[in-house]
Amino acid sequence: MGTKTVGEALIDLLEANGVEVVFGIPGVHTVELYRGLAGAKIRHITPRHEQGAGFMADGYARVTGKPGVALVITGPGLTNTITAMAQARQDSVPMLVISGVNRRASLGQGLGYLHELPDQAALMKSFATASWTLNDPADLASVVAQAFAVMGSARPGPVHIEIPTDVMPLPAGEIVAKATVPARPGAAAATLHQLATLCNEAQRIVLMCGGGAVAAADAIEALAEKLDAPVVMTVNARGLLAGHPLRVPASPSLAATRRLIAEADLVIGLGTEMGQTDYDMYDDGRFPPLANFVRVDIDPLQLARAPRADLPVLSTVEAAVDGLLPLVAARSGDGAARAAATREAAWQELTPKIRTEIGVIEAIYAALPYALVVGDSTQAVYAGNLYLDLARPRAWFNAATGFGALGYGPPAAIGAALGAPDRPVVCLTGDGGFQFSLAEIGSAVDAGTRVIFLVWNNDGYQEIETYMVSNGITPEGVKPSPPDFLGMAGAFGVPALRLSDVSELGAALTAAKERNGPSLIEIHQTRTHGATA
Repeated sequence: MGTKTVGEALIDLLEANGVEVVFGIPGVHTVELYRGLAGAKIRHITPRHEQGAGFMADGYARVTGKPGVALVITGPGLTNTITAMAQARQDSVPMLVISGVNRRASLGQGLGYLHELPDQAALMKSFATASWTLNDPADLASVVAQAFAVMGSARPGPVHIEIPTDVMPLPAGEIVAKATVPARPGAAAATLHQLATLCNEAQRIVLMCGGGAVAAADAIEALAEKLDAPVVMTVNARGLLAGHPLRVPASPSLAATRRLIAEADLVIGLGTEMGQTDYDMYDDGRFPPLANFVRVDIDPLQLARAPRADLPVLSTVEAAVDGLLPLVAARSGDGAARAAATREAAWQELTPKIRTEIGVIEAIYAALPYALVVGDSTQAVYAGNLYLDLARPRAWFNAATGFGALGYGPPAAIGAALGAPDRPVVCLTGDGGFQFSLAEIGSAVDAGTRVIFLVWNNDGYQEIETYMVSNGITPEGVKPSPPDFLGMAGAFGVPALRLSDVSELGAALTAAKERNGPSLIEIHQTRTHGATA
């Protein structure tokens, strides 16, 4: 291996760390990194835009639990990927972005090199969870190991490695390609005993679970049963306690869910950022104060942020819950009744329009029970984020939380389909958001994925238009003309149809599932009967 270049050795190190797919668009600033790909087991997927590469990596990471990897050129390739990296940071998704950068002697000199940025490294350090510049080939193995250590040991997010173009072809030296073993924090025994005391003294406990809790699904169910505690789930935790009497699959932005939390004498947050887009979706500032709040998180900085915990627990959720289970006494009470009352009251809060949109999502899962539904920012997705009772976790995720990037859904769905090729993948996207990444239909064709693009077409940015009207603003800029989506799909050779009635959705999805490539289905708000109340 000593005769290999930095670019070739990099591929070996990625393989050793379990990377099976990379997403990227090659350019003259990265071709040396591609030298080792042809003989590797890693599959390369070419999006139509580097932002798509990042979103594909995000979708892949969410369904596999492994880092998604994007390979992009310096300058515009990297800046195009920044939006996807920011979405990954907000949603705690592990992503490794490897970029080129101009030759070492030119950096910071302002010499007008192709794709030059004033200080690319400083740009990335401002928002990536970690970023390295590989100036010395001897540091390659260490840098790659550090990148995987950060993604696997701390709060997941986007990390970045940049390699100058004059370093890429240099001899890598003697490198042993081996996997990085993450070191994850576990709660201290004294802290767990303190938490157990709080649990044993409390009468009305509520668990609030975020995406960081999903890996501990079985243990959380056992803990909830032992504590007789209703379990409130954020968007990224939906599907925990599927079908269980203690589940609360309703947003903590709803009054009924907030009432449940406010009436608790102990609230335990498990792997949740407590972010505004989950807990205060309407920005009304009415999320209740938490008088007795325990917070379990892998990130010490997160534990210090508002709402401040009375007892912060630095740990993975898995380690904390496993350690807590034998220390708490079992009890029986009204937990199931409180959860059921909250589910009913939350449902009654929703408008007929929102309930109808949730019904469309439920029809997807009725036709395709094991489907992954990957959403963009569109009205049906907002509805599902408010209330959606799923049969399993990790079956619903979207970009309508956190960073809220439009255009996320189509490329993320492609990444998800590559990560879970045996499961149906439905991309639920609006006509506005789809136009941000419409060309990725071609990427779905090239990759041979069976993504079903389900377009929710209301002829514009209706959510923004409604918001403008409700705030006394004359709507402007909210009617971008949608293309003929069926014609666009046809141009890529993708079968497509517009439903005349929502009742046709199940049959259309079933037929699309049997195809060997992507499909497109359009639901039009006025041309499809039953699309809205």
